[in-house]
Amino acid sequence: MTTACEEPQPPLLRRGIEQFNRGEFFEQHETLEDLWRDEPRPIRRLYQGILQVGVAMYHIQRGNHHGAVYMLTRGRDYLLPFAPACQGVDVADLLVQAGRALGEVERLGRERLDGFDWSLVPRVRATAPARRETEPPA
Repeated sequence: MTTACEEPQPPLLRRGIEQFNRGEFFEQHETLEDLWRDEPRPIRRLYQGILQVGVAMYHIQRGNHHGAVYMLTRGRDYLLPFAPACQGVDVADLLVQAGRALGEVERLGRERLDGFDWSLVPRVRATAPARRETEPPA
């Protein structure tokens, strides 16, 4: 029996990640919201965590400091149980990136959020494929 983390990515997760990585934060929210609302198992929190990190970026674009801090913090809390990886998502890496973005948002404060360093926008990355036992190390 496989765990939900070992399952392949659902099509809506793939689409939401593509939208997230293109900076389409409102759209990724809509896509991933459909996915997590329809998923009854705990894996829904993975989808919700990714969604919320993206929503935080949307809040930064709109100058909403409180919303950005709240969503980055809440997204982290949802993602933590799925680290280091789940459904091919490098959750540990996303947590590190989201932490950097949160640090920048907190450093800037409400008055200077428009100075956010957009090179710190997280990207959802895939995990490296597992090596077979018979493959030599790279």
